[in-house]
Amino acid sequence: MVKLLKVAALAVGGFVAGVLMAPKSGKETRDDLKKKADDLKKVAKEKSDDLKVVADDGKRELQKSARVASKEAVAFGRSAKASAELIAAEAVELGGEAKTRAGRVVSDAKKTAETIRQDAKSRMATTNKSKE
Repeated sequence: MVKLLKVAALAVGGFVAGVLMAPKSGKETRDDLKKKADDLKKVAKEKSDDLKVVADDGKRELQKSARVASKEAVAFGRSAKASAELIAAEAVELGGEAKTRAGRVVSDAKKTAETIRQDAKSRMATTNKSKE
């Protein structure tokens, strides 16, 4: 942008110097200056209008992208929530299954311990009878 301003300033300066050095009357010089100023004003207005259109287009595209990103974020949030709910349900189910299996293991362990105790008692009784 600074470079563009420098070029424009140099162009205007060159034009003014050329007009001042030209062998024309004061009225002709003023008319030429006015015409050139009007031309420059017209060009500046066109460039300004072009920049406004570009800025408006950029604004619309940015808003569109923001809406898309917002929708994506909401969809991701919903998906994450649904996944979390499924994981929680699975955890509850697995917890119940683990509790049931642990109960069976404890029951089997108690039966095994009772069988071992009875076998030991029976062997002790047999050993005591054979010692008598």
